Amino acid sequence: MVMRLNSDEHARVAGAIAAAEARTSGEIFCVLAGQVSSYRDISLAWATAAAFILPLALIPLGLDATWFRGLSDSWEAAHLSALHVSIGRSIGVYAVFQAAIFLAAYVLLRIPALTRLSTPRGVRRDRARQAAMHQFLAHGLHVTEHRTGVLIFAALADRQVEIIADQGIHSRVDQAVWGDAVEILTEGLRDGRAAEGFEQAIALVGGVLADHFPPRPRNPNEVPDRLVEI
Repeated sequence: MVMRLNSDEHARVAGAIAAAEARTSGEIFCVLAGQVSSYRDISLAWATAAAFILPLALIPLGLDATWFRGLSDSWEAAHLSALHVSIGRSIGVYAVFQAAIFLAAYVLLRIPALTRLSTPRGVRRDRARQAAMHQFLAHGLHVTEHRTGVLIFAALADRQVEIIADQGIHSRVDQAVWGDAVEILTEGLRDGRAAEGFEQAIALVGGVLADHFPPRPRNPNEVPDRLVEI
């Protein structure tokens, strides 16, 4: 899922942040990410499971070396030696099927839509949260004077939205507010209205911050008013 905001849309989001922060001592910062993880490990795990489980269905069908031309064409000298050779060849055929299933499953699961469908929602949520926390720390939202920084984070390919509020805010604001803001932004992204979704989420968060954290006499702008795309 590729979505880039143009300069006008960036300006709209920056203006929404500035307008919200004019009414509060809180700081709002926005990040729009393309994808927070490749989920290659998840694809490998599914492919490995498929390679171990699916070939078992071939055993009741009489899996043996005759399934591959050339593996059963040699002369057999004696009954006992022939048995050992037959077992070895069957194991070889089984290993070939395992390798083929593993490669096919892995290639299919690297298709973005299938990668997303095969990745548990909880995994996507956890990795989006980790990425959001990294951005929260990287942009200094944890070192504002009164610990009133808020990050609004969206990961497009992962279809995840996270809002992280510093401890000065988290303990005083109803958690349902963050859920409402997440829903507003998620709906905007789903409809292809990313800038509008950010504007509405910022307005909601800004209103809550204004109620609990009004502007101080000395109210510096500690974090740039902008949205960063990564």
